[in-house]
Amino acid sequence: MSTTRSADRAAGTGRPGTRTLELPVEGMTCAGCAANVERALRDVPGVESATVNFAAGEASVEGAADPKALVEAVERAGYGVQEREIELAVEGMHCASCVARVESELAAVPGVTGAAVNLAGESALVRVIPGTVRARDLVEAVRRAGYDASPVTGAGREEAARREERAREERRLGRRFWVAAALTAPLVVFEMIPHLLSPLGLHLGWPMLDPWIQLGLATPVVLYSGQRFFRGAWNGLRHRVADMNTLIATGTGTAYAYSAVATVAPGLFLAAGIRPTVYFEAAATIVTLILLGTWLEQRARGRTGEAIRALLDLQPGTARILRQGRELEVDVEEIEAGDQVVVRPGERIPVDGRVLEGRTTIDESMLTGESMPVEKAPGDGVVGGTMNRAGRIVFGAEKVGAETALAQIVRLVRDAQASKAPVQRLADTVAAYFVPIVIAIAIATFVVWFVAGPAPSLTYAVVTAVAVLIIACPCALGLATPTAVMVGTGRGAEMGILIKDAESLQKAHELDTVVLDKTGTVTRGEPAVTDVLPAASVDEAELLALAAAVERGSEHPIGEAIVRAAERRGAGGPAAADFEALAGQGVRGYVAGAEVVIGSRRLLAGRGIDLPELRGESVEAVVGRLADAGKTPVLVARERILLGAIAVADTVQEGSAEAVAALRARGLDVIMMTGDDPRTAEAIAREVGIDHVLAEVLPDQKQERVRALQEQGRAVAMVGDGVNDAPALVQADIGIAIGTGTDVAIESADITLVRADLRGVVQAISLSRKTMRTIRQNLFWAFVYNVLGIPIAAGVLYPWTGLLMAPWVGALAMVLSDIFVMGNSLRLRTVGLAGARTA
Repeated sequence: MSTTRSADRAAGTGRPGTRTLELPVEGMTCAGCAANVERALRDVPGVESATVNFAAGEASVEGAADPKALVEAVERAGYGVQEREIELAVEGMHCASCVARVESELAAVPGVTGAAVNLAGESALVRVIPGTVRARDLVEAVRRAGYDASPVTGAGREEAARREERAREERRLGRRFWVAAALTAPLVVFEMIPHLLSPLGLHLGWPMLDPWIQLGLATPVVLYSGQRFFRGAWNGLRHRVADMNTLIATGTGTAYAYSAVATVAPGLFLAAGIRPTVYFEAAATIVTLILLGTWLEQRARGRTGEAIRALLDLQPGTARILRQGRELEVDVEEIEAGDQVVVRPGERIPVDGRVLEGRTTIDESMLTGESMPVEKAPGDGVVGGTMNRAGRIVFGAEKVGAETALAQIVRLVRDAQASKAPVQRLADTVAAYFVPIVIAIAIATFVVWFVAGPAPSLTYAVVTAVAVLIIACPCALGLATPTAVMVGTGRGAEMGILIKDAESLQKAHELDTVVLDKTGTVTRGEPAVTDVLPAASVDEAELLALAAAVERGSEHPIGEAIVRAAERRGAGGPAAADFEALAGQGVRGYVAGAEVVIGSRRLLAGRGIDLPELRGESVEAVVGRLADAGKTPVLVARERILLGAIAVADTVQEGSAEAVAALRARGLDVIMMTGDDPRTAEAIAREVGIDHVLAEVLPDQKQERVRALQEQGRAVAMVGDGVNDAPALVQADIGIAIGTGTDVAIESADITLVRADLRGVVQAISLSRKTMRTIRQNLFWAFVYNVLGIPIAAGVLYPWTGLLMAPWVGALAMVLSDIFVMGNSLRLRTVGLAGARTA
């Protein structure tokens, strides 16, 4: 699946040539790195906006910039862009000139950085900039050269490549850490244990390692294992920026260089009256601890994207299609709309479509959360990623590639994970100035201790300055928000909660009012006829037939229920002429030349239709009795004469009462809004436990009602079906589209719930609250850790306690802060329905 969200976006800016690219950036180690990359990308001509997610290791760039220029900008900033490899099977090559021709055509494709063609293996391995080239573009290039080709990569190959690259980076970090740990261990044992035991009154006459041996042990640790920090600091220096690498390289480099000079040329110190002291164990321990933290952080960061990987793994890499009566196995990316796809029992559906042949049951739990398999027959829709449990089927592909429900879900999750929450702006602002300020504090600390500190002042000055540099790392600050957002949105996707962006995730925790649309939200949205009450001179079949004739032109659930009831009783007939829907009130049409009006008592009275008694009761009493029973009554009149009433009831969704109770328990005011008669609405509200009802609200009035609540100072969530409720969803602080099934791309909604279950609203709000609580905890720890740690490292406690922080203690504290932030964020992976109830 390509990382390009849209080659030429139809939505959003809508400008031709404008697209959004996601570039996997390598080499970032803190929030400062992300800020550097953002600045470099924004300077590229054609870039409209650029955001970098440090936790995800990705840059999202919108505009019409040349992809190669973007990569060059990232590299000039001192970082790298991970390339993607696409493998092709090439047919028809015979000699070296064939190879050269194919390579030349492939290299000419925009976005290709290299191509290697293997004649013997009849294959080509093409390196491309992620998000700029599709496999079919390369196939066309090979065909232009006069040969044939097909991709040998499956869906999710790109994600697999990223996963493998992360695994390689983990292995590299692990290898360097174990080298550092093995060489640092003797330094710690022989140098630090006596210092740890002496406060306890234990003096064991522990032998000290010769400084030259310490130099030999520490040098590989600092220069090999710590190479990444020095390389990163040098890149930053060349580009006049500072980040975490600058602090670590300066701190460990200072301790190592000071100790090396003291070992190689001790006379320089003795001439100045200073007894030379070495800090090899501090430099080596710092590198080892920070490598350990980086290694663990890399592993944890890999786990933040598990939700997307799990989704991508749902789509098979290959599929079988029918062409000219033969079954052919093709890469899933090569399936086109209209292809006939064959799926056997135990296989996953590759793309979205509609069954043409066969019957089966399909497990759709990945989409709906329902564990019970769904029966499928010709004409039924199937969704890519779901599991075929029983029979063999053939279906026609309708939505392929980026149009499938699974691809839309992945896109929504990726977009959300790449976005920045408003709360992150504070962290970004602080991170931008953090490193220069820390370097200034370290210099000031060195000067103060060197000028006013006790003898040997140089030693104290070096130790305190190094401690300040090491303990003050912006890593935790940079990871605090994006890791929580990534895990929170990913966990939401696993629960069927698709969150549009990080801002929506943040705003949802501030809600105090939830407005629920009734039909299809609180209720099932599939009403059925419960009562047919004809006038004295009309029979039930005639009344139903007339009503059904007019309602055939309606798409309203009430009209559909009347049509279904008429067909079941054999009272079906042709549709009425000149059909007209009267928004929020009813419908009208002509049957056999006579006007038939169906709707509320208010509609009929407004059109001057007499409303005499019906079966010995006033129309008002009949309507009231039916409404009190939770039914929706509609009146039927022909040629201004009342023919009777039909009652329709919509049953309450399973879980609606539980969801309302859970929302109220969380301090939220729950309001139901509907176009129904007040009595009907009140009956449904009583059944689910809602106290506040807005009834007889026309579709175009819903937005106004939401705005009125906001003008009262409320933070409002509007929950609806995402279609006729679109204006209200947009107006609300948070719009929640519920029960959208496979149509997950609801532009008007901030949160989309795949399942038609109100308990998903509770989960979404609880997930938001839990995520924001986690972000606040992360930011609090990151800020407080630095606010307290830097002064202590600078030695503010020394005048009263005589204690100074050893640099390795600062390194350990820094590592622990990073691990805390990552671990705290990863706890969100356990949030579920049970967790939501207690959130």
